[in-house]
Amino acid sequence: MPDIPIAVQLYSVRDDCAKDFPGTLKAVADMGYAGVEFAGYYGYSAEELRTMLSELGLKCAGTHTGLDTITAQEIGTTIEFNKALGNRFLIVPGLPAERTSSRDAWLETARMFSQSAELAVAEGMRVGYHNHHIEFQALDGEWPWDTFFSNTPKEVVMQLDTGNALVGGADPAPILKRYPGRALTVHLKEHSATNDKALVGEGDVNWPLIFDLCENIGSTEWYIVEQESYPCAPLEAVAKCLENLRKMGK
Repeated sequence: MPDIPIAVQLYSVRDDCAKDFPGTLKAVADMGYAGVEFAGYYGYSAEELRTMLSELGLKCAGTHTGLDTITAQEIGTTIEFNKALGNRFLIVPGLPAERTSSRDAWLETARMFSQSAELAVAEGMRVGYHNHHIEFQALDGEWPWDTFFSNTPKEVVMQLDTGNALVGGADPAPILKRYPGRALTVHLKEHSATNDKALVGEGDVNWPLIFDLCENIGSTEWYIVEQESYPCAPLEAVAKCLENLRKMGK
């Protein structure tokens, strides 16, 4: 089975990043994370960010980037920035309401991603989409998730967020099975029916099954911890998530 590295989505520690971005990156590296996924750049250039990561032994596991940055008009600039950063994965973390209001809207969004994917692949990069919960609420007789991923090529990355899927009432395991080879980066987020501050490994997610599917059919290259509720300080929470993953053999 592949040894998949573990990154942290920096949105998990956004307040710390805003106060001391270099110090937060060092703290993450000291915990033992292999990489980070960006959710903003805090005023630093791509070259400065890449240098900081390199000095700390961290890699870029991706970035969450707005839909407007992967349009045909803007993706060239986005690709240039991310080449300098050393990033391959351009992941859109959400969509405006007009893109999600109907099946036709989702189909139009799928067409846009398909075009962007073609441009990104030509430059050695991938575009992708990250779910919240609405993608698993039936719309015009179908999950929007299926509307979108059934109408995009395999080059569009399916960044499945395990916790968000469960909030939407969807089991993430069958989703991974339905779209083999597309879960290149996966958000490891816990979900618990009894504890809204559960850390990874402390809730209802069937982690052994998720890991098995990612490692055998998902083509997963990065596990990315995302923690959005906190039983303790955010940096301590993401440290404990990594500790729990290590206890599970990751």
